[in-house]
Amino acid sequence: MAQIVFDIEADKEKREKAADNMIVLAKENAGAECLYNNNVVPRIVQVMKVEKNTKIRLSLVRVLGFLGRSKMDRAKVILREAGIPFFLNAINTKDEEAITAVSYVIQSILDSLSQLQLTQKWKDRQKEFSSSKRMGVEDRKQMRKDEQEREEIMKENKIELTGIMNTICYNTTSRTITGEARDALINLIMKNCPWDQLNWAEKMLETDAYQRLMEVASELDSEEYKYESNMPITDSTKTITGVTFGFLYEQMYDDGRRARFIEQIDKFTQEKLMDPGIESKVRLVSAITTLLQNAPEVGNTQLKEGVLQMMLVMAQSDEYIQQLVASEAIIAAANKKKDATAIVTQGLDILKSLYKSKNDHIKVRALVGLCKVGASGGHDASLRPFADGSSGKLAEACRRFLINPGKDNDLRRWAVEGLSFLTLDADVKEKLVEDEAAIKALIELGKTGKQNVAYGVISTLVNLTNSYDKQEINPEMLELAKFAKHHIPEEHELDDQDFVDKRTFTLGKLGITSALVALSKTESKNMKELICRVLNAVCNHQELRGLVVQQGGSKVLVNMALDGTEKGMRLAAQALARIGITQDPAIAFPGQRSCDVVRPICQLLDIDCESLENFEALMALGNLASLNEPVRSRILKESNFIQGIENYMYEDHVLIRRAAVQCWTNLCVSELQVKRCEGNNDRVKYCVLMCGDDTDVEVVKAAAGALAMLTEASKKACEKVFDSTQWEECLLSVLANSDYDITLRGVVIIFNMMLAGEAVAKRIFETQIMDVLQALVLKANLDQGSADPLPVLQKIKTLCEKSLEEAHKLGLIKTTEEAVKEAENDPEDEKIDPWMKAPKPGGTDS
Repeated sequence: MAQIVFDIEADKEKREKAADNMIVLAKENAGAECLYNNNVVPRIVQVMKVEKNTKIRLSLVRVLGFLGRSKMDRAKVILREAGIPFFLNAINTKDEEAITAVSYVIQSILDSLSQLQLTQKWKDRQKEFSSSKRMGVEDRKQMRKDEQEREEIMKENKIELTGIMNTICYNTTSRTITGEARDALINLIMKNCPWDQLNWAEKMLETDAYQRLMEVASELDSEEYKYESNMPITDSTKTITGVTFGFLYEQMYDDGRRARFIEQIDKFTQEKLMDPGIESKVRLVSAITTLLQNAPEVGNTQLKEGVLQMMLVMAQSDEYIQQLVASEAIIAAANKKKDATAIVTQGLDILKSLYKSKNDHIKVRALVGLCKVGASGGHDASLRPFADGSSGKLAEACRRFLINPGKDNDLRRWAVEGLSFLTLDADVKEKLVEDEAAIKALIELGKTGKQNVAYGVISTLVNLTNSYDKQEINPEMLELAKFAKHHIPEEHELDDQDFVDKRTFTLGKLGITSALVALSKTESKNMKELICRVLNAVCNHQELRGLVVQQGGSKVLVNMALDGTEKGMRLAAQALARIGITQDPAIAFPGQRSCDVVRPICQLLDIDCESLENFEALMALGNLASLNEPVRSRILKESNFIQGIENYMYEDHVLIRRAAVQCWTNLCVSELQVKRCEGNNDRVKYCVLMCGDDTDVEVVKAAAGALAMLTEASKKACEKVFDSTQWEECLLSVLANSDYDITLRGVVIIFNMMLAGEAVAKRIFETQIMDVLQALVLKANLDQGSADPLPVLQKIKTLCEKSLEEAHKLGLIKTTEEAVKEAENDPEDEKIDPWMKAPKPGGTDS
């Protein structure tokens, strides 16, 4: 196989197939070791220098990735044989698959050299622990020991790790790499900047990496401003860079480090301000805009005295590029209401004059600025910065840019950004949803998956579906505010739930899920939370859940439910629960995904969650438990999960209790659940008592079904039925129930107990149960002669007869013939005197 791959003159198809086979082999530890021992690494490096076939190159890179995974010695050999420049050369392409593969190799090498798995396994385990189940002392000691071991390994491999970091940071400003490769390098920085990863955020303070990232942030993607020394960038480069700055700032966990971080940014700002050239000012404003849009806390530190005034002056310039960057900066600076108010007073006239520009790129940015200022009142219908009707006119202007196929994506992106602010107004929401062409254009823009359109598209959808958090106002505080003559926000009548449901349904039918799935690749957890909000709002409609699954929403939700903000993960879990209630779990969550979805849904069983979330989680888990044994084992092996379900079996709320009992019943199919019930506990006893519940028929049906399964699987469970002092009344209640489905379950329980042994069977037939079984047989016989006999009654009859036959075999009951014969053959039986005739009239004897 290796000979074929490395033979340049061999048949193309054979080589491609052999290279694919090498990937399969490298995925397994034994196969990877075999390839490594056969000196595959240096041969791959050699052949990559002359190989032109992109498919084979991609396969060989993937082989290196799997070889370098987890094994430190192999990673060192790959790094030594190939060298960092080899990977930079391989990543320098526009092919997304190749870039992803090379990024994976680099990350695998970094993880292996730092032995990330030593601490990663504890991170995974910590997710399993909660306030009720804490990590043990021995576990803590071992975790600390592993952390210290990893620190020592990182010190030993410091030269290699630092070398890779410096090379990646240095090449972020390379003019010879593609924009896609630059994005990949910046993403690697973002991935490894956390303190518990490789702590690059702090290590980069000792280098010029932050100035280099600021250079990337200041780059202009404008055709009118292109020259030879420009860095090639994509539409997403500046967004990724800004988000990376946000990640880096989060790692500065004390004031001293934050001060050093800001100092690095200030160096770049001061350098550009000191330069008298206009280009420096343009680049500075562009960089600050990138920070304000994606890392506002960092960007606000650069809005020093005079910078906003400089932006306003540049906006009044006649030069196109100055107007362009200044208008973007003004929009980004108006993040808060007070900033927007300042711009209303200082720069509103400037924005209006820019809106009259003949250049569409200037015009659309000024339009967004006006939209942002116009929306500064938020959802409060009583606050209108502009005259009534202005929001509608601005929305119509944005719509024209959005739906015009002749406009480029940059203009459409800014149009959506404007709508993301205007859709805070309920009138605009209604008009936009009724405009199918505009919504379809919005969805198509979202399907591109570009990071620079993510905020505008997602925010617009959040506003249209009203899936943002609403502050609950205490009635007492409301009265107090009225008394104090304080301003009270008013909700628009078009934001009533009926209108919101109609809008959400319309958007779901038009296919917004596909756009959200494409945008979910973002690294921003806050953006993922917004996506979860919209998807959860869509999943609130039962008719739309199938579309969400069909368009890939369930797969995305599983990933976001495991990694994101606390609120985002909870919303994703709720959306998954809603899908799991009405959709076939085998289709909605195929393969391993059915097990992965258990943990996030079980998080909704927490007592801090709302009752609706508890109910939906129990319903979904009940469906999942009916899927297969791996899912049932996943639920049962986690004590927190099954204990949460069992706790709700005692809940006062009828629906929650019913859902918990039904879920628990579905788990009874598993041997693990049977063993739990066989233990020293009252689970079977409570199950018997629920069979006598006279308030909820569904609970009785589920409990009887659970008891039927337990008694069939375990002789010990049959014996534990008698632990309840009311077992006879409960079983008779089930057998005599008007619902024949419940009666059938009761008959199954009796039949199973008859098979459990003579001792159990004897106790059963010492009661009235035998009479009830005979009565059920008679009832079934009578029903058989009716015009429309019930099949379930015939099943009941068959089981009753089998139970009576089993009792007969054990000698607990006799047939009529046997009873008569026994009476005749018993000599000690008391003889009955012959019947005496009645006396004759007159009193004479005959």
